[in-house]
Amino acid sequence: MWLLHAGADIPRAIRVALVGSLFGTLPIFAGGVLNTVAVAWVLDRRHPTTAFHIWLALEMAVCLARLIVLVVARRRARERKSTLTDAYVLLAPLWGATVGYGALVSVLSGDWIASTLSFLSAAAMVGGICFRNFGAPRLVAVMIFLSLGPCCLGAILAGEPTLWLSLLQIPFYLFAMSAAAWRLNGMLVSTMKAEQENDRRARHDELTGLLNRAGLFQAVRSRAPAHGALLYLDLDGFKAVNDAHGHEVGDTLLALVARRLRHLSGEGSLVARLGGDEFVVVTPPHADPLVLADLIVRELAKPFHTDGAAPLEIGVSIGIALFGHHHDELDGVLRDADNALYEAKRAGKSRWVSAGEREAVGLVA
Repeated sequence: MWLLHAGADIPRAIRVALVGSLFGTLPIFAGGVLNTVAVAWVLDRRHPTTAFHIWLALEMAVCLARLIVLVVARRRARERKSTLTDAYVLLAPLWGATVGYGALVSVLSGDWIASTLSFLSAAAMVGGICFRNFGAPRLVAVMIFLSLGPCCLGAILAGEPTLWLSLLQIPFYLFAMSAAAWRLNGMLVSTMKAEQENDRRARHDELTGLLNRAGLFQAVRSRAPAHGALLYLDLDGFKAVNDAHGHEVGDTLLALVARRLRHLSGEGSLVARLGGDEFVVVTPPHADPLVLADLIVRELAKPFHTDGAAPLEIGVSIGIALFGHHHDELDGVLRDADNALYEAKRAGKSRWVSAGEREAVGLVA
């Protein structure tokens, strides 16, 4: 939606969070509703005419509709269902228009008390509009224009030259508050991007881009696999390559291994580097871990090509453990897979061993 545009190159997760912020700050929402309805009611009592009756009816209808949509949307959000975002966003400019309509009919009434009260009400709403909705700066600009714009029209139609000063004040106010909303939005987006990057770094291995130990535990907890498998990998011959060619080549090799593992593991798998030359693959329930282990042993035995160095050859030993076989928690499954990995190393390396079937050792072809 055009009203919700907050700038280019904003990640989807941040865009969702910005839209979600529009449903917050309930005290500002309640204060705005109380202000506009109270002013419309008082002036309707002061001027019981059709124009003021319409204003009061519109204020009450729009504010009630916004309240209902807000309550329903927040409840659906807690239930992880789709919210009435479009309806809620479209009601916001409509509410701004009712405020502007009230200012217009007040100044046209010739009652300067009513005009002053309605103008103050419209101006007071601008701060709340800006600080409640700066997650969507375009929405802020539209709401301010609809609430204050009719004041300019009223100033022209009232025939009072003193009010013409508002033709300079209100556009400047609109520009300043819209600019403030964009600036606040930019600061919020920058902060959210920094938090997102810090969170990513906390959960990912800097060298390979794979999940680290903390990221793996978090991902497994969120996915809670009931029937998947865990493959615990340890590279064979990596230390010799690292010692012979240096840490820079060793780091490059680890990154190439990570890339190959991501490709081999397929969609739905979790791939992590626990440290050193140890990796973990958690398969989805539908995958066959033994077939994947055979594939990894075979493919990681193929040479790796790095710039300025001869092709590098290593192998991999794998221990396999199933979720739900002896353990449901990652700690227990890791221990089983680690024990199976030890058996694979002891049996001659470059092979896999399943914790459930210790005698079943797969050898590289």
